[in-house]
Amino acid sequence: MATIEGSDIKKVVVACDAGMGSSVLLTSQLKKTLSPHGVSVEHSPVDRIPEDADLVLCHTGLVDRARHRVTDTVVVPFQMFLGDPAFARVEAAIRDGGTLAD
Repeated sequence: MATIEGSDIKKVVVACDAGMGSSVLLTSQLKKTLSPHGVSVEHSPVDRIPEDADLVLCHTGLVDRARHRVTDTVVVPFQMFLGDPAFARVEAAIRDGGTLAD
């Protein structure tokens, strides 16, 4: 099980596969939310997640593929592209300190 402290997160990757634009919208929203904390947010196809990602966010249907791609990186699944509690949990860990695990 991979874990990471919120204070150690500098690069978040939103991984997708469907190409419907929802993950691009999510990436834009997270950039606004996390950039004040010194965190960059990128969008990537799930099969090409960069090795230097500190944290990966992806839809629950893609979790296995993401974890296979970046085996030592925390992968946080979500079900809804807008308003999922996973996003608030990630932001709180970065802002207030805390541990995230997959």
